[in-house]
Amino acid sequence: MKVGAFTFVLHTHLPYVRKAGRWPHGEEMVHEAIAETYVPLLNALYDLKAAGYEPKLTIGITPILMEQLADPDVLAHFEMYVEERIALIESDRRLWDGKDARRVALADFYLAFYQGILDSFRSRYHRDLLGAFRRLQDAGNLDVLTSAATHGYLPLMERDSTLYGQIKTGVDTYIRHMGRRPQGIWLPECGYRPGYMKEGAPSYYKPGEEEFLAAFGLKYFFTDTHVIEGGQLVGKVAGDAVGPYGAIPLRKVVVKPDTRPGATQRTTFRPYYVQAAEVAVFGRDERTGMQVWSAAHGYPGDFVYREFHRKDPNSGAQYWRITGAGVDLGDKDLYDPEAARRQVQVHADHFVSIVVERLREWSKGHDEMGIIVSAYDTELFGHWWFEGVDWLKEVMRQLSVNPDVELTTARDYLNDHPPTEVVAIPESSWGAGGGHWTWKNPETEWMWPLIHAAERRMERLAARWPSAEGEQAALLAQVARELVLLESSDWPFLISTGQAKEYATGRFQQHLARFNHLAAVAERGAPLSEVDRRFLEQVAELDNPFPQIQYRDFAARENTPLKPLTEQG
Repeated sequence: MKVGAFTFVLHTHLPYVRKAGRWPHGEEMVHEAIAETYVPLLNALYDLKAAGYEPKLTIGITPILMEQLADPDVLAHFEMYVEERIALIESDRRLWDGKDARRVALADFYLAFYQGILDSFRSRYHRDLLGAFRRLQDAGNLDVLTSAATHGYLPLMERDSTLYGQIKTGVDTYIRHMGRRPQGIWLPECGYRPGYMKEGAPSYYKPGEEEFLAAFGLKYFFTDTHVIEGGQLVGKVAGDAVGPYGAIPLRKVVVKPDTRPGATQRTTFRPYYVQAAEVAVFGRDERTGMQVWSAAHGYPGDFVYREFHRKDPNSGAQYWRITGAGVDLGDKDLYDPEAARRQVQVHADHFVSIVVERLREWSKGHDEMGIIVSAYDTELFGHWWFEGVDWLKEVMRQLSVNPDVELTTARDYLNDHPPTEVVAIPESSWGAGGGHWTWKNPETEWMWPLIHAAERRMERLAARWPSAEGEQAALLAQVARELVLLESSDWPFLISTGQAKEYATGRFQQHLARFNHLAAVAERGAPLSEVDRRFLEQVAELDNPFPQIQYRDFAARENTPLKPLTEQG
């Protein structure tokens, strides 16, 4: 008899970097993630299946990342990237041969790693990573979530047209790549906006995000622990996080009447319906999350694991281990892959014991089967925490045969255990402070009036050209493409964190300039000049995601009831 259920929820996202520079900020971000995270994760899942286990995993892949993982140029450049890594590490090996046996052994370790990645990419997955994920989805091992098209931070968008267009473009992209309609969604940055009354003359109702999700047949999303349970902010939202990591505006929130029972004592061990919509929300489990997220207490900081920040000046390979707390980068000891492998087993055993213990405790006082939702950024595993994919694999192996725990997906759990209570959740995110500060602060607030002006300009274009055809339709589609690209949450995020302030500022301004130029051409309404046509062709080649994007999806929707999926055109 199972005492409870467990699912990992991995959020997989990178900004649109196709042909937008290389190292340290540009297309190599995708190449690194494919080599260090995505291919190793696929290998782990397929290896488990080959060994007779049935891994289960909930994984979101954002639409803009799907487009890049399917792009021929990105994939060709990825192969060149791995071949270059192999060549550089071979040069390290020649340099150390006969001088340092431990470094030669580490070079051999990395050569085997990268050669294995390249072989898996070419021979095991036939250069089709999304196809590999889709096969696991169709076999019931994965619940693949969608997201907003470019990971736009939805609570700070001004116009309902943007929420509608971003979500619809995301759903359409998912269908094109995954062969079915999505059931779940990862809201970008867990950013949530409830329904509220827009002040003005007259005032009118702005739907909550769950109402947009319901309109597209999406049945569930995810939020952070504090949103469900309340209390003190801890973990990621409090700034204690491994890897790259405000005030909420006052709004007259509308709580819709609901005849279902309200939540008596909120807990992340169960999902809830959100207000009157048939859309459920899962809360992230903080206890298991801290075991990985926490920079102070998490597994990735163990001293035997690979040091992320020190890289060889010749090859960029990471030959060192963390070594100790506060040890200077120049004093790090060499990495020992075998010692790290043994520690992965220790940490997997520990994590599984926590899961079992927490679910047993929950089951003592409840008749229903609870679930632990353990949510992380996918790129944390393999890229930031090099041993992380091996840890995921071992945890899934153990839980898939554990007599007490049902290893599942969010979709399967929700189908078997639908919510029995309803909640109204606050405006929130899983960013610093649990609010909007990460994306709107003194460093980034200049961006938002420009985004809002672009939203309104797109609405005017859609109103002027309700049924454009031919060249005008292609032009308007590219305007919509530039709109969603400039709305990406990555640009304010990278500015706020200081990781790539100049790069992100330049990328935002680049997409904004392209949007404004193409919008001005469209507003003229005349046939395109040869100069305009060449500009459109150049921009369309550089910014080519979402071939199915519909500019009409960004038409004005203020004070317009949302139609259910069956009534949409």
